[in-house]
Amino acid sequence: MRWCFRTILVLILASPTWCQAQIDPVKRDLIQMGYNQPLEGQSPIAGYAYYYHNQPDFLRTNVTLRLALAPVYLDSEVGFVHGLGPKTDFAIGAAGGGFADSYNEIDNGQYVKGQSFGGNCCELSTSLYHLFNPNDLIPLNFVLRASAHYSAYERSDTTADNFQLPANGTTYAVRTGLRWGGIEPTLYPALAMELSVWYEGLFRVNPSSYGFNHDREIEPSSHLFWSSAALSYTLPDSQQNFFARLIGGTTVNADRFSAFRLGGFLPLVAEYPLSLPGYYYQEFSARQFALFNASYLLPIAPNQRWNLNFTAATGWIDYLPGTGQSGNSVSGLGGGILYRAPSERFRFIVNYGYGINARRDHEQGANSIGILLQIDLDKPQGAAFNATQPNRWRGWNWLLGR
Repeated sequence: MRWCFRTILVLILASPTWCQAQIDPVKRDLIQMGYNQPLEGQSPIAGYAYYYHNQPDFLRTNVTLRLALAPVYLDSEVGFVHGLGPKTDFAIGAAGGGFADSYNEIDNGQYVKGQSFGGNCCELSTSLYHLFNPNDLIPLNFVLRASAHYSAYERSDTTADNFQLPANGTTYAVRTGLRWGGIEPTLYPALAMELSVWYEGLFRVNPSSYGFNHDREIEPSSHLFWSSAALSYTLPDSQQNFFARLIGGTTVNADRFSAFRLGGFLPLVAEYPLSLPGYYYQEFSARQFALFNASYLLPIAPNQRWNLNFTAATGWIDYLPGTGQSGNSVSGLGGGILYRAPSERFRFIVNYGYGINARRDHEQGANSIGILLQIDLDKPQGAAFNATQPNRWRGWNWLLGR
């Protein structure tokens, strides 16, 4: 009973870890939920549940409000369209609450509970978004974001008594990048494309060692570089949907709090989810990685409400020392059933994943099941699932020759 209660609690209170990389011009009211359950071994609870609200013309015609809200966590931003000129927007943000900075140690397919702990946080940020080509069909945006992030760590019920927690402290971050196009924050967008390149620098005010006899270091500064290319397309007549993303990244001075983390299948848990079906959520910590994800939706009913979903992922990982497993190549496969309500306000997916290279109890291969749920509180009744919706994002139909 205690385990079931904590599972439900963490799922409900979990917060999204992605931040929008430009001001969203579309009004949205979405409820998003996702959960992964491995069938072998023990893993950290993997799930998210939050309400996403985006409101253009908030108070004034040039102000946009964005909220991602969970019961004990809030991520918010107020954006000022053309606030710094006809091509430049700026925004101020605030975030904070529980669970967001928790850390779970996973090594060679084993969840190490004694070296895992909880973490809470608060954050203030300011962002600048510059549009280079307002008259072109596909927008090219420059993003510059600065933030101050305070983390406070605490023991969980299973943290080892002689495991020293990291010291609480502040991290200053700078993130900058170029994004051409974009992906809507929804499950399986009908039409989308993106090419982007990013840098993020993390600078810690109070770096320290922690662990057993202080055997782990937190770097004074860490630097992350990554790039992404993605495409989603829906065939107009058959409504078959194809999605593919290629993403790769590298780090300088990576530690456990700045390494890229790959694993699990929770597509809206982060702005760039590093998904590997069948594996634990964030099973791998990477100094460098390359990852390819693909999915295919096939309608199987005359009204196109029921769909088969197929997913695949393969990647190469340079593991952070002290984490990972033998072999740098990892792959996973998955499949499931997606249901769309006639009003398009409701989507529900039950899926299965198989981690081909996962290590479980000295054997290879792992299985998991999961659910994904999206409720659109704002979509008009009778709206069809088709490729016309993203016309509000100029240029994607043109890019794909439609």
